Amino acid sequence: MKHPTKFWDRIAQRYSEKPIADEDSYQKKLQVTREYFRPDMKVLEFGCGTGSTAIAHAPYVGHIRATDISSKMIEIAQAKADAKNIDNVTFEKATLQEVDAADQSLDAVLGLSILHLLEDREAAIARVFRILKPGGIFVTSTPCLGDTMKFFKYVGPIGTFLGLIPMVKVFTVADLVSSLGAAGFEIEHQWQPGKGQAVFIVAKKPV
Repeated sequence: MKHPTKFWDRIAQRYSEKPIADEDSYQKKLQVTREYFRPDMKVLEFGCGTGSTAIAHAPYVGHIRATDISSKMIEIAQAKADAKNIDNVTFEKATLQEVDAADQSLDAVLGLSILHLLEDREAAIARVFRILKPGGIFVTSTPCLGDTMKFFKYVGPIGTFLGLIPMVKVFTVADLVSSLGAAGFEIEHQWQPGKGQAVFIVAKKPV
């Protein structure tokens, strides 16, 4: 798929109407994340989709900058925030690499259901590490298909070529943990609701 933005623009409305698959696990992830938040925190969420998580976290931090490559997703997210009078979340169309953020300028970065959709997760993780302050956290929830669906690396590209699914990278939980460690992160919290489900990790940049 040459233009992943078009795929996400096309499914944005349907995506926004889709119920959360595992509400209990989602709420647990929100709760754990909030244990690391402070009222003055500056937070970035990349790959924010239609903004539900950014909006849910807004009352617990100072400001959230939420980005996505899909302008349609951003439009829906902004409408949600406006409807709830949320004024400390800024939505914008941008990739992680396009975000204008100085090194060591952010308290937390969220990358939820996004690392497996990137061409180069190591580059993304390295960028997150750079823009976090010492002691800052990176929160990610990531499907690791390499543990249960290794075959997907062969059939997935076909679906991507046909425009049926986005590009999906296949790697294991161990691969992801290794990538985080190689970038300099320390794992603070790691949890997986069940076999084949996304692994939830809170990684910390050492002080």
